[in-house]
Amino acid sequence: MEHYLAFLHQYGPRFVDGTIVTIQQTVFASLVAIVLAFCFGLMRLVPLRIAQITATIYIEFFRGTSLLVQLYWIFYVLPLFGITLDKFVAGFLSVGMCLGAYGAELVRGSIQSVPRGQYEAALALNMSPAKRMMRIIFPQALLIMLPAWGNLLIELLKGTALVSLISVTDLMFQAKQTNAVTFLSVQNFGTALIIYYLMARLVVAPGMRTFESFWARRMGRG
Repeated sequence: MEHYLAFLHQYGPRFVDGTIVTIQQTVFASLVAIVLAFCFGLMRLVPLRIAQITATIYIEFFRGTSLLVQLYWIFYVLPLFGITLDKFVAGFLSVGMCLGAYGAELVRGSIQSVPRGQYEAALALNMSPAKRMMRIIFPQALLIMLPAWGNLLIELLKGTALVSLISVTDLMFQAKQTNAVTFLSVQNFGTALIIYYLMARLVVAPGMRTFESFWARRMGRG
């Protein structure tokens, strides 16, 4: 135990710096994923054929290919076509675009899970399609999709570990760099493992449960 405390005293600041970068990556990737998920999820439902095809191509491509390959394409291949992104931006963009494809299916499925009677009631009130979606359908669909979104955001957090492969100085990058110097694999990767678990268990999961409870109360189901 004393040896581990000495290890943390010496290398702890590196893990703190890496954790901050991981949190930043998670926040930005989450924003990208949420925006893309709702945009393409709704596009799957509109009666416009070109919108449905575009959404399907995006969803199937990013669900059907490896996140690691997508990361390498965005960071290493796009510059060959004149599109160069900073490694930090390439990191959260890759993770967000990949997880956004899974989120799009959650959005589509949740909206389609709203009972048909809710649509018919909104039509009876002569609501426009936009007003019907925002006032009646979407609030109920959001309550349905929130538990699955909690799991998805935890997966997103864990997926950010891959950005270390393009030298983003996140938690995993710092763990690997420290291990290359100390050769203390148990301490280095054990510390990273604990930090990832604590972020998922004490931040992401409780945050999503709190929001889910708040939305349920707002919908009169709490």
